[in-house]
Amino acid sequence: MKHIGNISPSKGSVKGIKRIGRGAGSGHGGTSTRGHKGHSSRSGFKQKRNFEGGQMPLSRRLPKFGFKNPFRIEYQEINVARLQELVDSQKIHAGDTINIEVLRNLGVVRSSRIPVKVLGNGDLTAKLNVTAAKFTESAKGKIEQAGGTAVIDE
Repeated sequence: MKHIGNISPSKGSVKGIKRIGRGAGSGHGGTSTRGHKGHSSRSGFKQKRNFEGGQMPLSRRLPKFGFKNPFRIEYQEINVARLQELVDSQKIHAGDTINIEVLRNLGVVRSSRIPVKVLGNGDLTAKLNVTAAKFTESAKGKIEQAGGTAVIDE
């Protein structure tokens, strides 16, 4: 009786492994299918990822240009119009202090580790005390015109 413990593959469906280096009679003796001499015939041979047989690799043929400034600071941006939307939807109230933690809890910014820059797109009528890493001149003007304060976070 057949059950999971004694099933086996059909005859001829599974090919045997190639046993190399087992003498001339095996057909894979001598050089063990590695050919004669050269670095690929030696033990421990590892080829570099972009090696192209001595030809100049593509990564070195193509020109390099550009520069990534390691000291660049990426800011999360928020417009004053978005602050007004939050006031209109009553998620924040006029007179509140808005900082990165408040914005993070509301889901407006992605992370509390990335600094926030307030941009001046849109209108703001609510009096808000906003604390952020940077403000554009127009954003600072609109916040102060509405009666609030724009404090740069250190």
